[in-house]
Amino acid sequence: MKQFNRTFLTLSCCMVLTAHAAGDPFNTLATVAPTVTGYLVQTCSVATGPMTLVDVVDTALCNNPQTRAAWANTRVAAAQLGSAQSAYLPTINGNASLSRDHIALTGATATNKNLGLSLNYLLFDFGTRSAQTDAARATLEAANRTQDQTVNAVYLAVVQAYYQYFAAQAQLEALREAEKSAQLSLDAANARYQAGANTKADVLQAQTAYSQARLSSLRGEGSLRIAQGVLTNAMGLVADQPLSLAPPADQVPASSLPDNVRDLILQAQQQRPDLQAAAAQLRAAQAQVRAASAAGKPTVSLTASSNYQDNGSLNGAGSSVGVAVAVPLFSGFNTTYKVRAAEAQVTASQAQQAQLANQVALDVWRAWQTLATETAALTATDDLIRSATASAQLALGRYRAGVGNILDVLSAQASLANARSQQVQAQYNWRIAKVTLVQAVGRLE
Repeated sequence: MKQFNRTFLTLSCCMVLTAHAAGDPFNTLATVAPTVTGYLVQTCSVATGPMTLVDVVDTALCNNPQTRAAWANTRVAAAQLGSAQSAYLPTINGNASLSRDHIALTGATATNKNLGLSLNYLLFDFGTRSAQTDAARATLEAANRTQDQTVNAVYLAVVQAYYQYFAAQAQLEALREAEKSAQLSLDAANARYQAGANTKADVLQAQTAYSQARLSSLRGEGSLRIAQGVLTNAMGLVADQPLSLAPPADQVPASSLPDNVRDLILQAQQQRPDLQAAAAQLRAAQAQVRAASAAGKPTVSLTASSNYQDNGSLNGAGSSVGVAVAVPLFSGFNTTYKVRAAEAQVTASQAQQAQLANQVALDVWRAWQTLATETAALTATDDLIRSATASAQLALGRYRAGVGNILDVLSAQASLANARSQQVQAQYNWRIAKVTLVQAVGRLE
């Protein structure tokens, strides 16, 4: 028995020391998806020159709070998996007490010392631990896929903000071109008025058109500054931080649509991270049903204890080893209702998964149709800009030659300004629509 006591004490101390020394004894952090971890643990590099789209995305994934929160949530789920796995190991508890007793009748005092160590090792539980571990593992899988979806959402948001910034910049350039055209019309009206070829009304109309063009330019400058703030916010930076950005390197081709929309929907339903997360959550709910059912069944445990007692006049040590069987007889129907709640959660998870699958199909359909529209708009705006430019040049030439009127010039210039604006927006809308479709399918990298 003394040998058992020494062995038991040595084993217990080793397990306690090992548990305290290891920060992750079950290596659960290895199951955390590295999608964001690599961006978070490294020092985010700062681009030395103008930031390209890749630099902007890298900065966003490094600094955006959403990615950090998603990464932290996966670590929470990993720790919960480790907690579930810990049920397979024995529990060891130590206790010690020291007391001093005084006997009033005799005036004597006695010191009592107690030291004990106990072990409890669950041997069999009808699958409770297995089900809880499966649920925790599925929850971690859901957290990993949610992390991927968060990365995709941040990726899409920052790419959209990047393109919107350059769209606002191009819009401002188009507005400034319109302002220059309005200035030319005003100069022509003044020249003809000075020559006595027209009335003051033409000058006033041209002046009004120029003032409106100038006002539009000022508003375009404000829109550009707002777009820059939106971009810096999407990157996880303060809105007033200055940025040096390189323009988009990709060209805008007037090409056909990628793939068949039905094929894209099927791909999305297989690889979208949010759908994969919903499937993992369903598996976790199903495992919880098994855990709730098994919780009301008997358990078999190995128990062991070692105690030492010293009260001054008498001291000694003792130990015990045994098997304990716990049979729950009545819990006030607690187990019954826990099983019902778990089964209802499975039904809810199935409905949520079906709803999300339909939403994914709609996302792909909408993004594909938007890209189809913007692809067609590219050709249409090219034709529009050519005809509007020729019309504006002709109207101004006729007016300068004295055979046209100022209203024709102003109308043609307004049409040209509108055509330039539509062309710029179509180009960047096409870029955004392409990225949105890729994100809807789940292909963002």
